[in-house]
Amino acid sequence: QVQLVESGGGLVQPGGSLRLSCVASGSIFSYVMGWYRQTPGKQRELVASILSGGTTTYTDSVKGRFVISRDNAKNTVYLQMSSLKLEDTAVYYCNFRYRVNSWGQGAQVTVSS
Repeated sequence: QVQLVESGGGLVQPGGSLRLSCVASGSIFSYVMGWYRQTPGKQRELVASILSGGTTTYTDSVKGRFVISRDNAKNTVYLQMSSLKLEDTAVYYCNFRYRVNSWGQGAQVTVSS
């Protein structure tokens, strides 16, 4: 198992920005990585994913506002979130997209005025 540690969450006003980081204890090179989010009572949702070479995909609700990136040398995945909306409030997690791995503690993102 690779341990994943998310950070960078917090409280932000609508329209604001946050940058999340996810540091892995092992190599993420060659793996597709994803950022997910979950709100109470709902299933975890895939928000964005990134291939090893940098190709990215996003769920429709965040397209144009979120950017996923990675630094394979640092075993780190990032999620730059801009123009945040109330409905982006959630706990955000990163994980391997197609590899079974345990979940980290997540990063709480709260968008509120």
